Amino acid sequence: MCPCRMWGTMTTEKGKILILKLNGKLLIMLIKDNRILSIQVLRENEYAVGNVYIGKVQSVSENIGAAFVDIGKGYLTFLPLAEARQEDITGRRAHKTLKPGDEILVQVSKEPVKNKLANVTTRISMSGQYAVAENRLSKRGAVQVSAKLSKKRQTHFRELKALQLIAADCGLIVRTNAGELADDAPLIAEAGDLAAELAHILEIADKRTCFSCLHREKPDYLHFIENTYTAEYDEIVTDIPEIYAVLRERSASAASSVRLYEDELLPLYKLYAVEERIRELLDKKVWLKSGGYLVIEPTEALVSIDVNSGKYEHGKDKEDTFFRINMEAAEMIAVQLRARNLSGMILVDFINMREDGHNRQLMEYMKSLLKRDSVTADVVDMTGLGLVEITRKKVNPSFQEQYSDK
Repeated sequence: MCPCRMWGTMTTEKGKILILKLNGKLLIMLIKDNRILSIQVLRENEYAVGNVYIGKVQSVSENIGAAFVDIGKGYLTFLPLAEARQEDITGRRAHKTLKPGDEILVQVSKEPVKNKLANVTTRISMSGQYAVAENRLSKRGAVQVSAKLSKKRQTHFRELKALQLIAADCGLIVRTNAGELADDAPLIAEAGDLAAELAHILEIADKRTCFSCLHREKPDYLHFIENTYTAEYDEIVTDIPEIYAVLRERSASAASSVRLYEDELLPLYKLYAVEERIRELLDKKVWLKSGGYLVIEPTEALVSIDVNSGKYEHGKDKEDTFFRINMEAAEMIAVQLRARNLSGMILVDFINMREDGHNRQLMEYMKSLLKRDSVTADVVDMTGLGLVEITRKKVNPSFQEQYSDK
């Protein structure tokens, strides 16, 4: 029996994206079955992820394989040397390696976290809901397609002549959301616009002065919507008129599904019990429907997750009981990693099981669950002590860091 049917943790109904203010913070979240599946604190940031600048190299450290690049007003960023190419330097230089004083075209790729600088990359990309145009993909002329789509859909998009023509001048990736489209027109139109925008940036780079911003990213809430699978929600609800107007104007997919919430007697955050849902996300203990529970504890080096049987006493066979709890826990772990935006190395201490078949099933199920995550995540291995190692790509600070940041 499929574990999701066995426990009924998630329904097949679609969720909703909410955009609202709570305790002075602007929040966007995907909520389904009274549970937050993904959430982000929205901020105004002059040097936002996605912005493109002509920066100036301040120093180069061969020891750590990185350059420190000022992108304006002394705002230093971190650039791995492995990414820097001669053609990315906007001024004419005789040397072949990056030197202090070089002006280089970069895009902000990661927010600063604690004492770490923001990261920049010379892989300039324009991202939309259905496609990504990039200057550094290895195969120009070839259309790359999300591996999360079916083989049939992958083949269809790769062989689409209109996309091949666009990809002749830049790298082109078809995103998972394109698989939900009834026809190809929105994908082709968006891909063409993104490629044209990228070409314009690359064309004017040599003509602009240092610290110029050649591209300023759209608001974070539009990115959140673009990065959320359209199959997961059927409506976007906000009680902020200004954001409602932007969504209607700038997001083609949102225009038909966005709703302005205007009930003053019952605020939007109360209607969906957002405060209670956030308290659950910040609590280290997460209860399972079976009566078992997880204990989630982030540390500086890794995230530890302990699975406990708790109140679950059904069944005489302990092995079967532990297997059922572990399978339910795996589903909840996948939800919590995404909702809390936990990343890096994650160690999960599942309840020990004697049967190798049960352990194999658990590992395969955990892998299949992580494939649904829009952020790259994977099961590495199970250690000799029975700990399951998971890695998840760092994209933004964890929700706890975002929410507690004053």
